[in-house]
Amino acid sequence: MTPSPIELAGAILFAIAILHTFTAFYFSRLGERFPAHAGIWHLLGEVEVVFGFWALVLVLFIFVQGGSGRAVEYLDGRNFTEPLFVFVIMVMAATRPILQTVKSGIGLLARAVPLPGSMGFYFIVLTLVPLLGSFITEPAAMTLGALILARGLFASGLSERLKYATLGVLFVNVSIGGTLTSFAAPPVLMVAAKWNWDMAFMLTHIGWKAALAVCVNAAAVTLLFRRELAAHRPALEERQETVPWQLVVVHLLFLAGVVAFSHHTAVFMGLFLFFLGVTDAYERFQDRLILREGLMVAFFLAGLVVLGGQQQWWLQDLLMSMSSTAVFYGATALTAVTDNAALTYLGSLVEGLSGEFKYALVTGAVTGGGLTVIANAPNPAGMSILKAYFDNESVSPLYLFLAAVPPTLAAILAFRLL
Repeated sequence: MTPSPIELAGAILFAIAILHTFTAFYFSRLGERFPAHAGIWHLLGEVEVVFGFWALVLVLFIFVQGGSGRAVEYLDGRNFTEPLFVFVIMVMAATRPILQTVKSGIGLLARAVPLPGSMGFYFIVLTLVPLLGSFITEPAAMTLGALILARGLFASGLSERLKYATLGVLFVNVSIGGTLTSFAAPPVLMVAAKWNWDMAFMLTHIGWKAALAVCVNAAAVTLLFRRELAAHRPALEERQETVPWQLVVVHLLFLAGVVAFSHHTAVFMGLFLFFLGVTDAYERFQDRLILREGLMVAFFLAGLVVLGGQQQWWLQDLLMSMSSTAVFYGATALTAVTDNAALTYLGSLVEGLSGEFKYALVTGAVTGGGLTVIANAPNPAGMSILKAYFDNESVSPLYLFLAAVPPTLAAILAFRLL
């Protein structure tokens, strides 16, 4: 297929955006060298800004190439439901009533695990929260996991090696941990209705294997850093007033409503606006809402939607030319440089695929979902919460990739050998 000028420009800008994510740290350094323009360099050094920035360049190119009508038509043809949903679920999951409830449950389980120091707490967070993502959605699980790790572990000082290992396992476990059901993981959601994959199918064919890999990954990183975790004591948080159970129930109902109507933007945005009114009315039981962080993540994902719309011309042909075995490893590798939901969506457009090919495409897409920040939609949410605890308040894409390789290999073994 011969690409049009806009498709070719989209592919080039997409490649530039990927390269930009790996070099964002250097833009922040330019801000230190050239303080007169530190603002723009700092902006370009924010990973969450990268895809939104290059998406703007693409829209300007379409405007020059075909006029304002074509640029507006292209944007109107994009589906921004997922970025908006991630924004809403991220803000709601990070509220004190939800966070306090989940942390209490994790604390009870951690105390039942006879491990010294923070080992039990650490293992439970990296196991339970990603699997919880199969029911509350992956973005909510990522937000909860990142906040609990940030306040309970990262804030009290961990080695840089342990921070990267934790981030790599968290990203991989959330990506595969959402596959127990057919509605929580974006790459599964893209194909579930088309291929008639219900909850029973997911649990028996994919989910139990993913759950086993999640447990193995959490156990492996806990054992690997057992000395540091055994000697570690969680950070002491400021004592907060206990949230009334009635308010917790109200928050959970709002969260359930947003999850239930995750495909209907008008409904879940309406619920979210109502939710903001409730948080304002009961301000004494709330912490600061992470609106800025949520908006930055939504901006990142919206940019990915805009740029991703011009990648079908090469991505679909590449996927469809592979065997089922090759497509598993191809999807795992391609996921590192494009959102995994985009891969499975392209697969859903093709008729007559074998069951083996479908399984390979989806499991490959979720397996590679932790390798980079752009590999899975919830990853930017975790990155935005935890990056402040790393050196220079930034996460190296290379070190993240290296940290995610071992848990990714465990997922490969689970999906290919079991």
